[in-house]
Amino acid sequence: MRAADGAVTASVLCDAVQSLAETLHPHLKGRISVDLDTTFDRDLGLDSLTRIELLTRLEREFGVTLSEHDMTAAETPRDLLRALESSAPGARTGEDAAADSRMTRDDSAPASAPAETSTLVDALLWHAEAHPDRTHVHLLDEASGARKLGYGELLDQSLSVAAGLRARGFEPGQAAAIMLPTGVAYFFSFFGILLAGGVPVPIYPPARISQIEDHFRRHARILGNAGARFLITFEQAKQVTRLLASQVDTLDHVVTVEDLQGDQKPDVIPNVDGKSIAFLQYTSGSTGSPKGVVLTHANILASLDSMRQALAAEPSDVFVSWLPLYHDMGLIGAWMGSLVVGFPLVLMSPLSFLRRPESWLHAIETYQGTLSGGPNFAFELCTRRIREEDIDGLDLGSWRLAFNGAEPVSPATLRSFTDRFSRYGFRESAMTPVYGLAEATLGVAFTPINRGPRIDRINRRTFSLDGRATPVADEETDAVEFVSCGVPISGFEVRIVDDTGFEAGEREEGAVEFRGPSTTSGYYRNPKATRTLFHDEWLVSGDRGYIADGEVFITGRSKDVVIRAGRNIYPYELEQAVADVERVRRGCVAVFGASASGTERLVVVAETRETGEARRGEIRAQIERLTQDLLGMPADDVVLVPPHTVLKTSSGKIRRAAIRDLYERGALAPSVRAVWLQLLRLGLAGIAPSIKRLSKTAGAWAWAAYAAVVFAGLVLLAWPAVVLSKTPDTAFRRASRSARAAFALARIPIDISGLEHLPKATPFVLAANHSSYLDGLALAAVLPRRISFVAKRELSQTAFSGLFLRALGVQFVERFDHRRGAEDAQTIASTLSAGTPLCFFPEGTLHRMPGLLAFQLGAFSAAVEAGTCVIPVVIRGTRSILRGDSWFARKGRVRIEVLAPIYPQARNDSSAWQRAVSLRDQTRNVMLQRCGEPDLADRRALQDLKDHLKDES
Repeated sequence: MRAADGAVTASVLCDAVQSLAETLHPHLKGRISVDLDTTFDRDLGLDSLTRIELLTRLEREFGVTLSEHDMTAAETPRDLLRALESSAPGARTGEDAAADSRMTRDDSAPASAPAETSTLVDALLWHAEAHPDRTHVHLLDEASGARKLGYGELLDQSLSVAAGLRARGFEPGQAAAIMLPTGVAYFFSFFGILLAGGVPVPIYPPARISQIEDHFRRHARILGNAGARFLITFEQAKQVTRLLASQVDTLDHVVTVEDLQGDQKPDVIPNVDGKSIAFLQYTSGSTGSPKGVVLTHANILASLDSMRQALAAEPSDVFVSWLPLYHDMGLIGAWMGSLVVGFPLVLMSPLSFLRRPESWLHAIETYQGTLSGGPNFAFELCTRRIREEDIDGLDLGSWRLAFNGAEPVSPATLRSFTDRFSRYGFRESAMTPVYGLAEATLGVAFTPINRGPRIDRINRRTFSLDGRATPVADEETDAVEFVSCGVPISGFEVRIVDDTGFEAGEREEGAVEFRGPSTTSGYYRNPKATRTLFHDEWLVSGDRGYIADGEVFITGRSKDVVIRAGRNIYPYELEQAVADVERVRRGCVAVFGASASGTERLVVVAETRETGEARRGEIRAQIERLTQDLLGMPADDVVLVPPHTVLKTSSGKIRRAAIRDLYERGALAPSVRAVWLQLLRLGLAGIAPSIKRLSKTAGAWAWAAYAAVVFAGLVLLAWPAVVLSKTPDTAFRRASRSARAAFALARIPIDISGLEHLPKATPFVLAANHSSYLDGLALAAVLPRRISFVAKRELSQTAFSGLFLRALGVQFVERFDHRRGAEDAQTIASTLSAGTPLCFFPEGTLHRMPGLLAFQLGAFSAAVEAGTCVIPVVIRGTRSILRGDSWFARKGRVRIEVLAPIYPQARNDSSAWQRAVSLRDQTRNVMLQRCGEPDLADRRALQDLKDHLKDES
């Protein structure tokens, strides 16, 4: 280990490096000799993750803890030797440092949050005035412990940065980029730019200083698009980037936080409001023009409010994060969330987590973290890399929500993480898959809290051929699994659009679109990309998915789906499977479709360090067999490439489009299958799928037109017969026959059950959920006796509908004039008491997204006053056939279930109003259990309250 005098020996160090290199490169065994000046990159081909493994081994072997700077700066064993020699034996561990911080943690100030703010600056000013000494962020450092950052210090230091910017000519509205690692300088820079009236532009720092030149060249397009005047970075990068500033016309200054800070404070803080840009979030992985998502203060605050409601987040929570601050999940969700909601943030470096993933879990235990999470790979890394001896005695009982998002969520990872860490107090219900993106200012859909993940197992063939997510049993082998991302958060709606451009039905896959209060207005200085971002008033996410029972399932990226022989192939599942092949580098596999004579070829690119042709042939054969077994078809090309060939974004996502571009330009290994005969065969094979897609689209349009003609035609035919009827009973029978004929001619089957629950002679109240304009028509088609529907008075105000509905005996209610509404309620109660059954849609309106809205009280007050029962009716399927905001109908099946009657409570001492409320709640609870849709009552009530308060103000 060490020499007798305690010194670290160069020979032992070089032996350790060589041992790791030979483990990674077996073919180099005996052919390399590591000395102090061997380079990790050029000579040994060690990537970032491999360096982390090397440093972890060295720490264990030499009994020291190396700093993050040692991880990023070391290029040779000589650099590591210097670092090891300066590190004392038995150095503090990350757990020790965190424990010290916990013992001295200042909890004297009560947890609190600003009641109402319009900007992030307002939030900081409020905290700095209310409790300047309260700890806002605990910054963990493995070597030196924790650095506490209070609200007062954050404001003071940020004001100093703002003054330094203004002194150098920075003007309000200008952009300044931040290229810094996790640390206090990042926070001072971000708020310093805001307090100077500017627009922060976060960009990710280089993994190693030796890469700074190439790194900056990649960022030059972003800086140019943003028009950045300043680049705030760290000292080692400043000298290099200054030389390259000529590539960006607007870039005048490359500075550090220390350069900007002084004793001065800005004379005036420029006024900003909710419409002002808070920062530009550049999407990762762009190969074309940069796309900077414009996020205003109003966007951010609206997003945080929606997420706070979905997560029931409070100032008493504790957020533990290793997520980088240049990505929206770490920047908005963790840091800005802690600022606005008021909970403390425990922050560690991403490199600390990658190097020792157990440090994340120990921090959660130490600080009693309640909120934390990351991409799927983080949970997988913990499962694979953490040793039992490193987490002995660990307690994760405080962790109530473990977010899993930002990349495809693997069912296998969810299961393995829960199985592994459940004995350490981790609860399955804490695992919370989520869905979001920068264009939404982060959150779109979250798994309901304390529910745990929902995994949908569907038929693979049906899904790939027809895009239908048909559930199958656990024993079914030809199946694929997708994880639910939950339901849309408050204020958000999600829809699935198919190839026709219209909304798809339940469990039908298509393009994911959304709208909500925090949706971006577009991309900064990029009108072309902005135009493609919206479809009508809906934002096009670029993802594909389906909705089942009101929950969103993401199946992949639209641009990544490979269409081959009429089947949709989703790369992620195959990539995960190929990554398990021996000698293939995990996380370094790309599957994509390449153009060939009008069709697509299925290409698998996998990194390996193997160079021998025999062994490479075995790997290729394994991948081909795996592809055949998994998809039922072979890959058209399997390309084995050396390490670092598979391109990734800064967050580690595979850049399939960029790799496809390299492949098609011949920049990857040449295809062994690319012969003219195969291209001809593929071209011919592509004709049938194209015809199938066109016929499917044409068929959808044709059926929608046919259904419209059928229903409109029968309404026109039925109208005179109904209007001229002498009694409502006769009118209802005629309307019922017409409705049955319309559904039959349109080939929409209606399944009805529970009719035995309907009283044959006594009056009753029918309470049905309302999801489509077809609901009333469907009920009229199947009910065995006349029921008087209750409808809004606006329907009576046109001659066509008014005459028709009055003939049917429809009861109208006034929604806006309260005096008239009370009179209508009395009339309805009298009608019920006289013996006529009534049908209410107690939601009062319909909603295009699945979900049961809050119930109005009218139906239940009438039942209590008349002393009659309420019969709940659950209608399913009509929403998929005809959405509330569309007249484009789709094929489907309607299911109507009549449930057992519910009677009002006995009078006793309770008032009629109390009994009506109780009856309403019982009825709604029963319907909620049977309808298979989420509960939207709480979110709608909160939104109504907000709208009311806004109107009052």
